[in-house]
Amino acid sequence: MYTDILAKSKKNGGQTLISHLKAVAEFAVRAASYAGLDKETAKLGGLLHDIGKASPIFQQKLHGYRPAPGEMPFRHEIASLFFLKTIPSDYWDAVIDMIIAHHKSITKDARELGILDLDDYYGDEVFTHHSKDFEKWSHIATDILNECGIVTEPITIEDAYEAYQYTMEYCLKRPRGWSMWKGLLIGSDHFASALEEEYSDINKLFSPPDISFYNRKHELYPLSLIPSDYSKKHTFAKAPTGAGKTDFLLKRCKGRIFYTLPFQASINAMYERICNDLKEFDIDIRLLHAISELVIDDNSPNIKEEQAIQDKYGAAIKVLTPHQLASLAFGTKGYESILFDLKGCDIILDEIHTYSDVIQSVILKMIEVLLTVGCSIHIGTATISTSLEKEILKLLPQEDVQYVSLPDSLLETFNRHIVYKGEHFDNFLPQLQEAVQNNQKVLLVCNRVANAQQLFNQMEELYPNVNKMLIHSRYKRADRNYLEKRLIEEFNPSPTACIVVSTQVVEVSLDISFDLMITETAPIDALIQRFGRINRKRNFATIGKYKPVCVIAPPDDRNTCLPYSLEIVKETFKVLPNKEILDERTIQTLIDTVYPEVSVININLNTVYADNNWRIKELWHYPKSALADYLEIESATCILESDVNDYDKGNRKEKRMMEIPVSYNSVRWKKLRTLKVGARPYVLPDEVYSTERGLNLAPLDTSINKSNDNFL
Repeated sequence: MYTDILAKSKKNGGQTLISHLKAVAEFAVRAASYAGLDKETAKLGGLLHDIGKASPIFQQKLHGYRPAPGEMPFRHEIASLFFLKTIPSDYWDAVIDMIIAHHKSITKDARELGILDLDDYYGDEVFTHHSKDFEKWSHIATDILNECGIVTEPITIEDAYEAYQYTMEYCLKRPRGWSMWKGLLIGSDHFASALEEEYSDINKLFSPPDISFYNRKHELYPLSLIPSDYSKKHTFAKAPTGAGKTDFLLKRCKGRIFYTLPFQASINAMYERICNDLKEFDIDIRLLHAISELVIDDNSPNIKEEQAIQDKYGAAIKVLTPHQLASLAFGTKGYESILFDLKGCDIILDEIHTYSDVIQSVILKMIEVLLTVGCSIHIGTATISTSLEKEILKLLPQEDVQYVSLPDSLLETFNRHIVYKGEHFDNFLPQLQEAVQNNQKVLLVCNRVANAQQLFNQMEELYPNVNKMLIHSRYKRADRNYLEKRLIEEFNPSPTACIVVSTQVVEVSLDISFDLMITETAPIDALIQRFGRINRKRNFATIGKYKPVCVIAPPDDRNTCLPYSLEIVKETFKVLPNKEILDERTIQTLIDTVYPEVSVININLNTVYADNNWRIKELWHYPKSALADYLEIESATCILESDVNDYDKGNRKEKRMMEIPVSYNSVRWKKLRTLKVGARPYVLPDEVYSTERGLNLAPLDTSINKSNDNFL
């Protein structure tokens, strides 16, 4: 019935409205069952949430019609409300939550399209516009609802107006907090819309994983010998790389798991590792590639709307970066679906970095919000400052934390590096030459993409016949995945000399073990993580054996030192030993010398939760995260001109493999066109990219000098 009534345009799949409503309702019922919410309410909300798309105005829009300048936009959510009388009034409030704000904030929307925004501007015309020709099309909507199982009589224009007025009064009375029903519907709607082709086993959704595999023990990994105290809800595990933190954190979990690591390369590697470990268990393990989608208004570039990515809804184990959880703190579009998804789950924060006062502030705020929804927090680190540790433990109830660390006698067995300091890269050319001659594996690490690309060119000239690779974050995701695979499977076990030039994307969780590192100075915690890629293999033969890590002195000016603080980097270089073993027993002292106290920025005015209270009202969200302004993170994406046609036609997964993550500020001034599909990427000319060297935006530079363009 009504196969010509669509939920999406043919360009976006052409899904019929009836099939979409049924799919969303099915996912919503599964989510409600998991969360202990009423399944009938979830079903009704799923079936009603988009029924307003039956309006001819919306159907014309799917076929290319665009409103004239100054004409009121049509919001299908508002038209969907007209059919509230098809269900008992007891369900109305929850169903309104699921309908009215699943695309737009009810007020203060980025484009002023929320129901209260429109009412302020147009008044009674809002209902008149959305109910145009209601008698001619409302029967189509009720026929579809009948087909979906909602047995109903025709809805009159008076019924529609009554439902609209009730909704207006309901929205005006919303208290502070967040709506679980809204979160449930957003996640279900997105899942049904975007991932139907990729995921069909609904029974796997929201199922906790069997992680008994991680109860394994081995004397080389001391944390594996410590039993999990399940009477404690939270975890704080402090131990060197290679001590078994990953296994320990995972075996501490009892429910669904969100595993966070700092970089995309880290989460790629962890995803592969967990999939391999648990391959016999048929567990729904998924990887979250992107942080968010940043939508720019072409007519007014100052209007930016950020949407949290929630396309891994209901996964048993989800692997992601902490930035991808930042919407929790900043309340961007879709944040309720992430809150719903992780409510009561186990959240692993593995090697959270402390080199930025902003990151410290965001991490603390995230923990604060996670605790409000009953999450278990599991923190694992080798490099946290005592001051930040204290701030975290203030948030966690002390009596409910299993705290583990290693005694000095064990820490000593993790000594594996001799540190050498030099003023310039050229100071270490003899060590580099010797390593190549001895068929050793060399890792060269820079703090910025531009530096890494320049150094790779130098290595091409010096060692044309040596196998080499450049890896950083500014590649197409498909190329980046290929490079990481080569790094692990080809370069890591190489019996002959090889050189890898990298940025800090290799710092955490990549299971590689090289023989020599030459690196620019980074903050002490990040630097120690980098060192962990050298002499990483731990066995009885390697204990007591040491390999060199060579550290180049930091620059003298702040811009060249970015993305790090010049003071922190200089202090790090100062406290490092020279021509001596880096003693694991002293690392905490080194870290605390560099970070004597936690530096927390007051970000409360930009967050949803502060002073034990919600600052945002239900059914609201903020248009843009302050995080995009605070940090140079990958908040935008680009594609190449040659990929435009394939991107336009590709499914969601294919689109992502073509995308190049970048910071918004690195492209915002370059006058690039954007696509209206997928992640709405900026389009770059092909000449700024190569599969070997990645993205180089320098040819596009304008007179505006953006010093932060080439991080990571």
